[in-house]
Amino acid sequence: MENNKTLYTSFTKLALKVAMSKGMTLKKAKEIVIQKFELHPFEKMIISLIDEKKIIKKETNTLLDECISVCEDFGPDRDYVTLNIVLERISNIKASKKGTDEVAIQVLKTFKKKVEEINRRIESPPLFNVLLETRSIIEWVSMFGIYPLIPKHKASKNKPVLLMPPYLGNDNSTAFVRNYLKSVGFVTYKWDLGVNMINSKSLPKLIEKLDEIYEKHQEKVSLVGWSGGGIFAKIIANRHPDKVEQLVTIGSPVWGVKNMKTPVVRSLEFLRGRKLKERNDKFIKELEEIPEVPITCIFTKTDGLLPWKHCMEAETLRKDIKNIEVFGSHCGMGANASVLLTVANSLNTNITGKKPKGITTKIESLFFPEFWKQKGTSKFTNLFLN
Repeated sequence: MENNKTLYTSFTKLALKVAMSKGMTLKKAKEIVIQKFELHPFEKMIISLIDEKKIIKKETNTLLDECISVCEDFGPDRDYVTLNIVLERISNIKASKKGTDEVAIQVLKTFKKKVEEINRRIESPPLFNVLLETRSIIEWVSMFGIYPLIPKHKASKNKPVLLMPPYLGNDNSTAFVRNYLKSVGFVTYKWDLGVNMINSKSLPKLIEKLDEIYEKHQEKVSLVGWSGGGIFAKIIANRHPDKVEQLVTIGSPVWGVKNMKTPVVRSLEFLRGRKLKERNDKFIKELEEIPEVPITCIFTKTDGLLPWKHCMEAETLRKDIKNIEVFGSHCGMGANASVLLTVANSLNTNITGKKPKGITTKIESLFFPEFWKQKGTSKFTNLFLN
């Protein structure tokens, strides 16, 4: 979350006040809040912020309003779910005095409601991005020439991976990704269900396939889903974390689908024969949950079909959740060299705990937005001299 110090300064004041409303001393409240942020990616920063806190004189409602105001300034963000969870953990602590639970419950209820309202404001991709989707033709055609040149970092041998295609796509859509994963040592499996219409009736068959692969290899299976395929992959990971090694999504809307705005909404409604809001509620609810497996979400900010913020998971919730930005179109992600590299490297890193190294890996970083976000020319010297 960008500029996180401002937000977490405001939020920790609120969290401490909520803990103190349950009859705790400031010292005890600090211990509790630090405990609830255990294993958080910003844990060290949060501890330093809490250590600085003196007696908080402002009222709880004032602190709540200030925190919500900061969230409104930042705008929509999936990472707010982390703050919701921390408040839930504090609210679930048994109060030392009768009747003091009401404050925590009301704060949690109000904060959740306001955050939901903020997250509904994610706009549809701009027309410029929609027009840029035409470049996907170039991406697919050029991949035939680029593919032999993509570096291959050898991965753990024979690790099973099940791939799921995008909406209106089939197994041909994931051909480049599957072939690349095979070339670096993975055993890949198609979804074998024809065209993906994002119908919940496909779930039982996919779960059967997961069971078959799990039994065959006697080990957990990694799931990779592109766009609508990532929706299925996430729900399966939620239902069967005991059989899923990890989850990798490629331009997939992994949260907020019910209120998601997309420029192709009318086309999707025509093809489905009903309004997009008339979805399977159970299906949507499961998609909001975050699987207890390592997660990598690949997205592009120039996505012309889906709002890119919907394609990112709550990276601040756990250290094994990563969001990785690539350059490219939505329709061309199946033929994007950066995507192929990211999928393979993420799968291998989560399995072995080791990231690929070497000069080739450093050169590859030049093709990712993360590198170009660094300021100054020092990024080049740091790249090759460190």
